[in-house]
Amino acid sequence: MQKVFALVDCNNFYASCERVFNPKLEAKPVVVLSNNDGCIIARSNEAKALGIKMGVPAFEIKDIIEKQSIFVFSSNYTLYGDMSQRVMNTLALFSPDIEIYSIDEAFLDLSGLIYENLSEYGKKIKETIKQWTGMPVSVGIASTKTLAKIANHIAKKDKKYNGTSDFTSIPDIDKILKNVPVYDVWGVGRQHSKFLLSNKIQTALDLKNADDKWIRKKMSVMAQRTVFELRGISCFPIDSNPLDRKSILCSRSFGKPLTDYKDIEQATSTYVTTAAEKLRKQHSCALSITVFIMTSEFAKGPKYFNSKTIQLPVASNSTPELIHYAVAALKELFRKGYKYKKSGFIISDFVPENQIQSSLWDDVHREKYKDLMKIIDKVNQKIGPGKIKYAIQGNKKKWKMRQEKLSPCYTTRWEDLLTVNTKKVRKNKI
Repeated sequence: MQKVFALVDCNNFYASCERVFNPKLEAKPVVVLSNNDGCIIARSNEAKALGIKMGVPAFEIKDIIEKQSIFVFSSNYTLYGDMSQRVMNTLALFSPDIEIYSIDEAFLDLSGLIYENLSEYGKKIKETIKQWTGMPVSVGIASTKTLAKIANHIAKKDKKYNGTSDFTSIPDIDKILKNVPVYDVWGVGRQHSKFLLSNKIQTALDLKNADDKWIRKKMSVMAQRTVFELRGISCFPIDSNPLDRKSILCSRSFGKPLTDYKDIEQATSTYVTTAAEKLRKQHSCALSITVFIMTSEFAKGPKYFNSKTIQLPVASNSTPELIHYAVAALKELFRKGYKYKKSGFIISDFVPENQIQSSLWDDVHREKYKDLMKIIDKVNQKIGPGKIKYAIQGNKKKWKMRQEKLSPCYTTRWEDLLTVNTKKVRKNKI
């Protein structure tokens, strides 16, 4: 059976999330800032047209922002995560085989839809996502995932496709591939791009027609598979169950420099809580933790960076236990007299939670903690993240990152729900 894939990608995801609940932002330049309102990490098309570059510090373009009336937002990860879940849940209705590739894009296997007009099906996906979630998306359809990526890119950039590009309906896609730079091909990294360009392989079509033996010898088997994909031979199937992460990092820069140990302890404990929740979600336990603290490399004053790794006697995903070891490490790392800008927590050396090697001297009631973690996770999932937390996390978050332009969490907080003034709605006459 001929394979067919669709790549569905949200357009300008972060900026689009802000627009869903704020219609006045439509057709206006919008940018979203990184942690602590530092750099530009997302732009609407209107902001791109003004020459706003990715990664530029916001303070450097303050005059442009004011002159061009650009709308600026702090990163609202709670809103973005929930909107992503809504989009993915909707996409799952169009195919039982879905691979969530990132927060704003997913592959669908459409191979079984032999009686469907795929171009129309792509339009239906696009229109349904917009109607149900408010998110604009682009859809690329092709016989391989690599070609679907290219089709999606074209659907997004070329207005004549109106957001949907179906390569299966195009008899000769070589005319398209010859205009696609080789560095825009999915799976071709920066170093491979330099190498290919130096060998006069400049476009996707050039790569498609490259000699197989030369590709395998000079590059890799994965590169050869990419070449096959460009030829319409599917080598990368849908991965409905991607491999669990091998390590988890939770870290944020503080909203302001911290000198007090208790403030840093609260921040680090909160990072541990987040990491432990992610660990339990993938049904793993960790054997190793690492804690680090650091000052800013740019600020004036003495500099300090240090980290400590602890090997746990028994693999665990229990938040209280992980906090216990993290705090022990932090106490050894902390030095008075420094202005700390960041701390972080890393868990690694994972094992499945049903394959834990116990210790003869282990006196932790693990089944009790396991049941407790399930209850806490369930409650927090139902009524909101962090509703049940540990005392060590504190209430006064002096360490909280700066988010001066944060939009409401429209979909996850009762107090942030949109309200409608019914007094202005005219009653229909019967």
